[in-house]
Amino acid sequence: MEQNMKFMQIAMKYLPEAKQSLGEQEVELDLEKMQPLLQLFLKAMEDAYELGKQDAQE
Repeated sequence: MEQNMKFMQIAMKYLPEAKQSLGEQEVELDLEKMQPLLQLFLKAMEDAYELGKQDAQE
């Protein structure tokens, strides 16, 4: 769970940049509607973390 919070902090770090980019394309950023995508992002980050962990152990 702590790891997911760290991943979310990383995502929130880049949120202003995403909002600006989407705003330029006239796409509204709604965090509630983005929840499924954020869950997918967390899964991808967990897989990337595990891959890095395996590489470090080898």
